[in-house]
Amino acid sequence: MPIAQSSPLERSSCNFTSSLDQKLAIAKRSSHEGVVAGAKAAAAAAVATAIPTVASARMVPWARANLNPTAQALIVSTVAGMAYFIVADKTVLAKARQNSFNNNNSNN
Repeated sequence: MPIAQSSPLERSSCNFTSSLDQKLAIAKRSSHEGVVAGAKAAAAAAVATAIPTVASARMVPWARANLNPTAQALIVSTVAGMAYFIVADKTVLAKARQNSFNNNNSNN
């Protein structure tokens, strides 16, 4: 009795599943790269913001009177959060654009 070959529908379904798995792996990798880049940017922004904020709160009379520790922490955390989301978003979009161009070139 001969071995039954898989139908074209089954083969295309298998290719679709592997293609979907590949796309999912690429998406996970690019989002991870975005998280790492965002975390690095947030750390750098926090340090770059904390130094002048704390220094001005100690030296400038207006800042000494108006910037309590909560306000200083709010300034630093806001800048760090903005840096994280901006850099992570730009990184993920750049990877998506790069993968889109790579897929278009491989299909041609």
